[in-house]
Amino acid sequence: MTDALSVPLAAPAADAWGLQQDWVDADDRPQRVPDATIERLREVIGTPPADLEDTAPIVTRPGRPLGLGDVTVRCEDGTTVSVSDTLPQDFPLGYHTLRDAAGRERRLIVSPGRCHVPTQQRWGWTVQLYGARSHRSWGIGDLADLRRLREWTEALGGGFLLVNPLHGVAPTLPQEASPYLPATRRFRNPVYLAVEDVPGVDEADLAPYAAELERLRGTELVDRDGAWRVKRPVLQAVFDRTGGGAEFAARRRDSAAVESWATWCALADRHGPDRLTWPEELRRADGPGVAAFVAEHAEEIRFHAWLQWLLDLQLRAATGELTVLQDLPIGVSGSGADAWAWTDALATGVTVGAPPDLLNSIGQDWGSPPLVPWRLRAADYEPFIESVRATIAGAGGLRIDHVMGLFRLWWIPEGTAPTEGAYVRYPADDLLDIVALESHRAGAVVVGEDLGTVEPGVREALAERGILSYKVLWFEDEDPAEWPEGALAAVTTHDLPTVAGLWTGSDVTDQLEATDMAEDDVRAGREDLLVRLRRDGLAADAEVPEAVEAAYRQLARAPSLLLSVALEDAVAEERRPNVPGTVERENWRIPLAVPLEELVADPRAERLARLVGDLTAR
Repeated sequence: MTDALSVPLAAPAADAWGLQQDWVDADDRPQRVPDATIERLREVIGTPPADLEDTAPIVTRPGRPLGLGDVTVRCEDGTTVSVSDTLPQDFPLGYHTLRDAAGRERRLIVSPGRCHVPTQQRWGWTVQLYGARSHRSWGIGDLADLRRLREWTEALGGGFLLVNPLHGVAPTLPQEASPYLPATRRFRNPVYLAVEDVPGVDEADLAPYAAELERLRGTELVDRDGAWRVKRPVLQAVFDRTGGGAEFAARRRDSAAVESWATWCALADRHGPDRLTWPEELRRADGPGVAAFVAEHAEEIRFHAWLQWLLDLQLRAATGELTVLQDLPIGVSGSGADAWAWTDALATGVTVGAPPDLLNSIGQDWGSPPLVPWRLRAADYEPFIESVRATIAGAGGLRIDHVMGLFRLWWIPEGTAPTEGAYVRYPADDLLDIVALESHRAGAVVVGEDLGTVEPGVREALAERGILSYKVLWFEDEDPAEWPEGALAAVTTHDLPTVAGLWTGSDVTDQLEATDMAEDDVRAGREDLLVRLRRDGLAADAEVPEAVEAAYRQLARAPSLLLSVALEDAVAEERRPNVPGTVERENWRIPLAVPLEELVADPRAERLARLVGDLTAR
């Protein structure tokens, strides 16, 4: 029987470096990258070793030929299997080691080729956790608040939560505000710890922090720096007194990855958050001075490992049995921990972003250095595998930001505008099958954020592997009733207007104040969105609650497996969480308009949940 998923994605023409000089923009207009840009990026990418094709990992599925003749496979469980070219249909999934007839070893990744997919339609909240503050949290939404949101969602009949990235940043001040520019995609940010739930905190003296905690709970914007100034010394005091406690001491030995992250944090405490400014011998994880630092600062490193242990415990308690989709950013900071650990796999002198599209008419630069495709393969895909696995862990769901980046990424040479980049192709079939393997193992649903410039074939490749697409009311001409089942459906996203901001027009003012976009373009964009919002005849003089209800009545017609309801819309918040391409605006610092205790009793939120829940139950 033919494997229906066995046909690889047909990639558009690219040169030997993976560069795509000719491409088609979001308006279906052909574009050509200047020769000078192509030459510059070729220098950055470099030339792979001659034996790469003989040593790089093989990503395949049971029942497929390997094309290597007779080989021996040492499986994850330690057993050894002889294979005559074609993998048996019952071959175990996982990460194995293959030895060919010439004695060469390489990684063999065996994937089911399809992600875990929900069997029933569900609705759920989209949450910017930092903004979901309660009267008890320390100025920023935390994992105890996430637990409260989960319990409330379950009580309302919801089936999932979608949260902003919770990944770690440097443990220093100022704290990085953007969840999409973390220091690591493998570990979480301890600013989200609910300190009062930490074992041993009962004996801590919190009196000196009472006034500051009161201030933090009433700030107009989320004050990450203020929250961390209080949480860090309290957590440090608990650790210094208890050593992390008996349960932490009895845990299984930390992985090399945890030790690496904790070491980077301790180095950042000593030398600052930018590893590129550290003493030369410490700028890479394998630097000649790192071992001595580890020996001299064991307790500091242990403290940061303890924080990750706490985060794992609290996240699992917060998510319970509910599916919580965690967000995987497209990249990391070039000065951070993952870049420190995998320096050789990253490109230098370039960042990733997007050309002009429906999201942003001037393009975007996200500030992250890209992984060089051939170097990623040479690293056995480990940077990608660890990031996907760690982001799924403990929650049961994954949203891949800018999923098109698994196919190609827009590289922007240093010192140039987002419009002056070029697309670099990636081994999409391998990366998608790795996602499928990790999804299968964790029983986790996967959503791919496919908004912007999406080349032909991408959505088909995602659907074949059970990766849900992203359908957003603000972008779709079709009635939601016509949307696909294999999707997460939403009215808006964190980068787009809330219903209230769109309806009142305040989002236009916000954009014009925060960006260099032309006023005519911004106002025309609003009119396009209003056409979609008024699809069912919403009166021009309707109040905001009527507009919100009209939007979600439309959404509830979608047959899509996941229906997402933004908490900002539930409380008629006019400000969107982020205006792309801005740095002066209060991006990623806007709290919900009401504290969590009031939110869970807010009739507007319950009415919206009941509306979507009742309509989807029909």
